[in-house]
Amino acid sequence: MSFDARRVRKRYRRTLKSVSNSVIYGVVTLLGFLVRRLSRTQTRRIAFFIGDFLHRVAGLRRELVYRNLALTFPEKSSGEIARIATAVYRNMTSTLLEVLRLPLIRNRDDAVALVDFDGDDAFWEWSRSGKSGAVMVSAHYGNWELMAMAFGVMMNPVTIIVKRLHNEQVDRKMNEYRTMRGNSVVYPQQSVREGLRLLQNGGTLAILGDQSDPDEVNFGEFLGRRAAMFYGPAFFALRARVPMFMPFCISNGDGRYTIHVRQIDTSGLTFNKEDIATLAARYTSEIEAQIRRRPEEWFWLHDRWKRG
Repeated sequence: MSFDARRVRKRYRRTLKSVSNSVIYGVVTLLGFLVRRLSRTQTRRIAFFIGDFLHRVAGLRRELVYRNLALTFPEKSSGEIARIATAVYRNMTSTLLEVLRLPLIRNRDDAVALVDFDGDDAFWEWSRSGKSGAVMVSAHYGNWELMAMAFGVMMNPVTIIVKRLHNEQVDRKMNEYRTMRGNSVVYPQQSVREGLRLLQNGGTLAILGDQSDPDEVNFGEFLGRRAAMFYGPAFFALRARVPMFMPFCISNGDGRYTIHVRQIDTSGLTFNKEDIATLAARYTSEIEAQIRRRPEEWFWLHDRWKRG
């Protein structure tokens, strides 16, 4: 193939990707416009319909979801796995549509009408003091985007470490939603400097701790299988010497959510390699326990074990 032909094909692929990204952004924008004009009950019905379509008709990552569930829960029958999978797809689409409805949360009253907080004593003591920073480590579980906004509106603003989406237009829109009520975001490339500065100044840093380590440095077991482990939350908490809490935003089944917050014990740990690994194991164990309690609310469409 000549140099000119390769250049033409490369330009064609760039154009096709740009058009595809614009179409996706247009669909997301239109869908957001529509669901913000519907009731929450109507939105939930639409979410279930879309989830069932993606699951049973389009088969979006269906093989991956069923394999992940079967390997994690070998004791469950095929019927039980299928039931969980149906709920997984419905939860995924419900979460997406709730994200598109985030602009409707304009103030604390709007958040209170949708979300309850259930914290342990250590969390409420920290919240009342307002004097020290903290790391909030959670997972791709329940409605994590709603949780961040509700926390910022009802408690205090948080800075969220987010991965950059491939679609730049959608990425900008998502960050617009995330930051419209006082929260802020930082990408991983700037997170160490900005995160430590934030924590040392009494701020709150939010990180999802169920993702794999992109550098493939640390490995362990996650839900019974070898996987690359993410030590970021442990690094920040021990380096800045701040408490660590684990919140989960769980659906009540009636359109409302409860954010359960528990402290992760960091006592006796200092900033060194062994203690970072110990703390990472502690919050990973809590994430695993929550997933096993209610597996339908975790994001099983993600290939968590690809770096195992």
